[in-house]
Amino acid sequence: MQVVILGSGSPLPDPQRAGPSTLVRTAVGDFLFDCGRGVLMRAAAVGSGAAAIRALFLTHLHSDHITDLNDIYTMRWTMSFQPNPLPVYGPAGTAPLLRATEAMLEPDIGYRLAHHGDLKWRPSAEVTEVESGVIFNEGTVRITAAPTNHAPVHPTVGYRINDGEHSVVIAGDTVPCAGLDELCEKADVLIHTVVRRDLIEEFGLPRLTDVLDYHSSVPDAAQTAARNGVGTLILTHLVPAPAPGTEQDWLNQATNHFRGQVVLAFDLLTLDVIH
Repeated sequence: MQVVILGSGSPLPDPQRAGPSTLVRTAVGDFLFDCGRGVLMRAAAVGSGAAAIRALFLTHLHSDHITDLNDIYTMRWTMSFQPNPLPVYGPAGTAPLLRATEAMLEPDIGYRLAHHGDLKWRPSAEVTEVESGVIFNEGTVRITAAPTNHAPVHPTVGYRINDGEHSVVIAGDTVPCAGLDELCEKADVLIHTVVRRDLIEEFGLPRLTDVLDYHSSVPDAAQTAARNGVGTLILTHLVPAPAPGTEQDWLNQATNHFRGQVVLAFDLLTLDVIH
């Protein structure tokens, strides 16, 4: 089992950080969690792509987590040589999102059908809206969802991927909550979006300080990991992006609360999941 951070960024454009997206490689294939800006460029760097992923999982429908949904939808269609519906799992609202995405792409769909004689089918998705419980179970791989708390964004979900004895949790955007604790219990790896409360408060801009009440700070994420016996904590979706030379400051805020391994994410960070 392997984790690849395809995008470690946030809504704020950054030349070094693509939008939020994580690839989890398992015994039954690659699973993609969220699809922020630049996701397929990063996926190409690790030999994956839209046509190859087993399924896409959305934690919530904030724009920065779904920016490149249209790219995945189109590229899966045009780069497959037989009908290859895109399996998508996400919170309530995911089905209408896919319908709206297809409607937005309607001119492009028409152009491509008219031009490519061997492309005789339309793009399609198989959407499963989820809230809690086991949502995927095949071979050694089981994926479980649980509700998280990103209010007023609602509903939102986190995911736990078990592959045999190994486990990875995708927290998404959330404050500490019971659903996330449920997913995290004794997990090998927790991938958690975080903000730096101290730096954002220094800026003092309401548009920025507004994010503090519905995201976890670095200590929040570390306390969640510690409370649930997590092995490794990966901090991602970093707001604001760490200035060069300040990376240790981020790590220190986590290690003050969590004794396990802490990793500050960067694009294409790859971690083999071991006990």
